[in-house]
Amino acid sequence: MKQKFILLFCIALSSVLRSQENTSASFFDVNYFGGNIALHNKNILHLIQGHPEGVIIGWNKKTFGEQDWQQGYNYPDYGVSFSYQDLKNETLGNNFALYAHYNFYFFKRRLLFRVGQGLAYNTNPYDKYTNYKNTAFGTTLLSSTYFMLNYKRERIFGRFGLQAGASVIHYSNANVKAPNASINSLLLNVGLTYNLDEADPEYIYKDQEKVTEPIKFNFAFRSGLNESDLIGMGQFPFYVVSAYADKRLSRKSAVQFGTDIFFSNFLKELIAFKAVAFPEERVDPDTDYKRVGLFAGHELFINKMSVETQFGYYVYYPFDFEGRTYLRIGLKRYFGEKWFGAITLKSHGAKAECVEFGVGIRI
Repeated sequence: MKQKFILLFCIALSSVLRSQENTSASFFDVNYFGGNIALHNKNILHLIQGHPEGVIIGWNKKTFGEQDWQQGYNYPDYGVSFSYQDLKNETLGNNFALYAHYNFYFFKRRLLFRVGQGLAYNTNPYDKYTNYKNTAFGTTLLSSTYFMLNYKRERIFGRFGLQAGASVIHYSNANVKAPNASINSLLLNVGLTYNLDEADPEYIYKDQEKVTEPIKFNFAFRSGLNESDLIGMGQFPFYVVSAYADKRLSRKSAVQFGTDIFFSNFLKELIAFKAVAFPEERVDPDTDYKRVGLFAGHELFINKMSVETQFGYYVYYPFDFEGRTYLRIGLKRYFGEKWFGAITLKSHGAKAECVEFGVGIRI
């Protein structure tokens, strides 16, 4: 499973970098951060002992409008970043992470908003004998997302500039293995930037053509491994079959409506376990583990990549598990006009159920 995570992350990262045309300007930034771990779950209260701190180092490639989508997003940067975080607790250990990220700019390019997605390595995950208190991280390899909102000024002292603001870093294994209470850090950061070039090229301005498409139909298959919240129940494969229609509203966005059929084998095991271990809950051991949902969604297009968000409701729901509503958010990468691959997180509110690896066709 670890090898699959690493391989898919490398493919996603390389596709981000290769999908852009070379430009002649880039910069490094180094940001020190410090702050607090948010108490989003009472099960991690015993793990919050200090104020985590660390550093984020990033390489950023600027865009200037060589591709049409860049102007529509106010000429963002793309790049890679590395972070180290001391969580100030021996039980939690420390985290090292590698991300692919985008920087988006607002207010005359003074305000930077960064979104990074990648993989983290934890030095001291849960172990039932040696580290049973670490209910946050059940695996060494974690999924990680971070957001950074900074006020930024470039070239204050020659090629050097400054930026400062706030960041949020999230670590979770998305219930690939229990436990998985996860950690969210709320942070303040200050950083130094260094441009690798004497000056930036001029931005390219073009008239933007309107994008219109008829309704398209999508079929997707998703799969992966996950585990229930009961530690030691074991990991089981799941399968999701989806069919949905989408309507492109503009160059940037489309709306969706469709259905999912979930075959979650961990639920089959959980139903059998609860029927025997918790008779007071009156769970029928023959209860169907399958679920069917209807969902509405939105897709935000960024070149050949897109960000997909969906809100769903189970219309077939024989076993009660975390409520009847669900969320899905993730990244898609298009290959040609029809085929796509996707990595998505399915959750019930703030509680993750699984990471889905999917392929699909849009016709």
